[in-house]
Formats: sequence, C-alpha cells, structure tokens
Amino acid sequence: MNTRDDDLLGQVTVVLVTFHSAHCLPALDGLLAHCPHIVVSDNGSGDGTPEQVRARWPQAVVLEHGRNLGFGTANNRAIAQVKTPFAFLLNPDCEVTPDGLRELVRAAQAMPEAAIVAPQLEGAPGRSDVNYRWPSTLWSSRGPGADGPACVGFVVGAAMLFRLSRFEGVGFFDERFFLYYEDDDLCLRLFQHQRPLLVWPAVAAVHRARGSVKGKTPWKSEYLRGYHHAQSKLIYTAKHRSPAQARRQRWRVLLGTTLALPLRAIAWSPRLLARMAGRWMGLIQWRQHDNRG
Repeated sequence: MNTRDDDLLGQVTVVLVTFHSAHCLPALDGLLAHCPHIVVSDNGSGDGTPEQVRARWPQAVVLEHGRNLGFGTANNRAIAQVKTPFAFLLNPDCEVTPDGLRELVRAAQAMPEAAIVAPQLEGAPGRSDVNYRWPSTLWSSRGPGADGPACVGFVVGAAMLFRLSRFEGVGFFDERFFLYYEDDDLCLRLFQHQRPLLVWPAVAAVHRARGSVKGKTPWKSEYLRGYHHAQSKLIYTAKHRSPAQARRQRWRVLLGTTLALPLRAIAWSPRLLARMAGRWMGLIQWRQHDNRG
C-alpha cells in the first residue's frame, strides 16, 4: 500500500449500524483493518458485538445505544461523529475490498457535485443485483443495468459513499422511518434538490441480504420486518404522494393481507406467516399524524 492509498482511506469514515451482528464481523476485517476511521452505531446487540468490534478494530468509535433506535436514527448518530469529508455507510452483511473503497473515493473526488457514489451490489460474487433506479414517484425504470458510471435517482442503502458537504440543506435520514424506505426518502430528497447520485459499477459490494441480524427468535425478526415495512411504506406514501393515497393504500393492503393470512397458515410457512402477521399489525396500528413533513 502506498502513501496515496493511505491518504484515500484517511478521507473516509466507515459507518456501521449493528444489531446482533457479531457473526458478520470476521468478513468485514478485510476492509476495516485498513481503515483509520470507523464509527459503529450499535442498536442494543445482545451478542457481544460492541466488545468484539473494540477487540478487532481499536481505532473504531463505538456508540452503544442500549436499545434499537432504528436504522436511520442510528446512522444519523454515527454521521454526527464523522470528521472526514466522506462517510461510507455499509451494512454489516455487505463486503467491499479496500481497493473498492479507494476507487469510490477517487470517483467522488473526480465528481465533487455528487452527494452519493454507490458500488454495484452483488448477491454473490459475480452475480449483480440492480440496486439503483429512478425515483418511483416519478416514473418506472426500464432497460438493462448500467455498464459504466451512471447518474440515478435511487441507490440501495446497503453501501453508499456520502460527500457530507452535499447534504447541507437536505439533511440525512428522516427518523420517522424506523426500518425500510429511509433510503428511498433520502435519495428522493437529494434528487429533488438536484444533488447527483452516482452508481459506479466498476466497484462491487457483495451483499448477503438479510444476513446482518442473527438471533434465537427468527420468527420475531420476520414479524418485525413485516411490521416496519408496512409502517414505513405508508409513511413514505403520505409524505411524498398524499395522505389520502396512503389511507387508500392502507385499506387495500390490509384487505389483501387479511384474506391471505388463513391461506398462509394452511400452507404453513412459519417465517412467511410471521412476516405477514407483522404486516397486518403494522397496518392496523399505523396512525397518519406526524407522518407527513
């Protein structure tokens, strides 16, 4: 590694939000062992994640919240600690090489107007996922994936390089989104403020989706996924479309979920049943007040 490579990694702080994520840490060592600036925002892990982070990467700042603040809120707390020009938000189940992160920083330096530069996500090495599109509130995306740098309207929040100065006047994550749609909301606000978002396909990040949480209660995890996805979807619709459309969407999805629940019980897929039950409860408990802003 030469001095210039060291300088590139010195310009960026890696931000991780963890929640029972100790099993992900060994795979992250290939990147984080080379990064001088790390902030880990821990949402009340009960598996020793904070202690293991400190043991592996003594340079890391560890924020122990003692409870689950939600994905966006925990990221905001970490970003507030960042002193470098760039922050690289990385899911614990997402792997990027040091050279990949250096390339993203080079790209961001070459395109200073960009607010976000994102890698190409891969579900497995060599198998690309389309982790970018235009804003869904404007038009549907069509056509093949990008084979070179491309300006887009949305990138999946699993791996994103932020130029922090380009978020002035926009802000970071809306903390009403506990989980899901916080990246949709942030990207749409950046798009509306004409702050470019770039996907950089030359850099790959292997995303082992849903691998960041591992615990003794997988059914509970599926229930909470369904619950928060339903709530966040309605918050997003009320905020970026209209409260009336959110109300219509709620009743439509609630009716479909209510009719499908008995069939799912008969087919007996415990994880899907738990997720569907969570969705049903999220729809039932959703309240429109404070969901628009």
